[in-house]
Amino acid sequence: MKTHYKLIVRSGFNYGMAGLLAMVIFTFTSCKKNFEKFNTDNTGVKDYPVGLVFPGLQYSVFNEEGGYQLDQNLNADCYSGYMMSPNPFRGNINNLNYSLVDGWNQQIFIDSYSTSLFAVNGIAKTGAKANLPDFWAIALILKVEIMDRVTDKYGPIAYSKAGSVILNTPYDSQQAVYNRFFLELDTAAANLNTFIAANPGKTPFATYDRVYGGDYTKWLKFANSLRLRLAMHLTKIDQTTAQAQAQKALTAPGGLLTTNDDNAGISGSGYHNPLFTITTSWTDIAAGASLESYMVGYKDPRLPKYLSPATDTHFAGQYKGIRIGSAVTAKPGYNGFSVLNPNTIVASGSPMMMMTAAEVWFLKAEAALRNWPGAGDVKTNYETGINTSLAQWGVSGGSYVSDAVSKPKDYVDPLNAANNATAVSSITVAWNAGATNEQKLERIITQKWLAMFPEGQEAWTEFRRTGYPKLFTVVNNNSSGTIDTQIQIRRLAYPQNEYTTNGAEVQKAVTLLGGPDNGGTRVWWDVNKANF
Repeated sequence: MKTHYKLIVRSGFNYGMAGLLAMVIFTFTSCKKNFEKFNTDNTGVKDYPVGLVFPGLQYSVFNEEGGYQLDQNLNADCYSGYMMSPNPFRGNINNLNYSLVDGWNQQIFIDSYSTSLFAVNGIAKTGAKANLPDFWAIALILKVEIMDRVTDKYGPIAYSKAGSVILNTPYDSQQAVYNRFFLELDTAAANLNTFIAANPGKTPFATYDRVYGGDYTKWLKFANSLRLRLAMHLTKIDQTTAQAQAQKALTAPGGLLTTNDDNAGISGSGYHNPLFTITTSWTDIAAGASLESYMVGYKDPRLPKYLSPATDTHFAGQYKGIRIGSAVTAKPGYNGFSVLNPNTIVASGSPMMMMTAAEVWFLKAEAALRNWPGAGDVKTNYETGINTSLAQWGVSGGSYVSDAVSKPKDYVDPLNAANNATAVSSITVAWNAGATNEQKLERIITQKWLAMFPEGQEAWTEFRRTGYPKLFTVVNNNSSGTIDTQIQIRRLAYPQNEYTTNGAEVQKAVTLLGGPDNGGTRVWWDVNKANF
């Protein structure tokens, strides 16, 4: 993996920061003797202002438009049902019809390892673990947030030894990675609790914080909520760990994200929402057909906040998405379909949300549905999740929460009837205490999916874990039979560069994966069985 640190050394970072990065880069690329020396001797780096690394580290969760497009937008955002591109990339032979583009998917490794994890390891080398345990807590929270996105895309990844072994970096099983995530969140929460108790109201991280302005009480809530999210990922594969970690989160000191003031969004100091440029200047992304089906069918009051009406003269004013895998024609063919609203949800200055309070209420709703102690009442949590999301976007819910009639609508492509599809779900919004657990879970996950928009990574994860919301299948499947159209894509294949530079370990990773290295193989927590 080549060294890439554009996002860390960005505007506003001084020459001292560049010196720190240069020393870390030298260490990572020099001989083993020097590497071991650096591991035991912080002289020359510990006095640099380590806080200056953090803005870039926070930005690297999503990256800028070019990185974000390859890291997430042309995979998870579309696989989640949220979006589809009107651009016929590579002659309509690309990720969006399951012909996985190695060059696109390699970027995820470059950005995650050579930028994000590189920065975290650099922070560690300054002695922050011992000297700035509160800063180290934030680094660990961001590390878990970033690397969870990687493991949930691929499965086994290099994690425990990444950054400490230069060549032949071992891959860990996804189970081992998750166990390490929980331990790192333990450390982060303990560090923050200790600092908050000893220094009430103090905000030493404020200058460097692009999420909470230095408020450690909110970072603690985010850490606890992230634990709850990760715990829920394990419901099918390891319910014992899932419940134990969920209950730890539910009862943790500091609590969870509960109101929109707690939402974990990245913004400020020159960082702009990458979806703004991808939507407007590049015209490379539009609404997905599944999103249209649910939001128009439900008469969802958030619709005008999320999307702009179509501009094509044949159906102007409607909300019209594109079905994934459609053979879109050359621009401007499908550019008249609905796009993400550039004045609201993807405005240049709007934050990129890692997690919202609404999502946490839905996580609690599922935990309550599973009768886990401390989760509260399932109906109350479910409806609070909906209302919290409506409040986030400043819209009146009216009778939305109690609507027991409206259902997702059929999809019609005004340009090509071959893309038309009958609605795949008949689930309504109103809570039904007499429904089966599967029907209740479908309601919870469907509304969580609507509330998390446009954060497609977690939406795709939850679709794979639960099967909800039910999504339109890909129109054209160019996977050569490796991905089942009905089951839909389950993961990304490891980039070929990994086979070239770390081949023996990648082969071991495929063994850990338990299936061929393609988009049809399920990751560890993605188990083919019922939810209950």
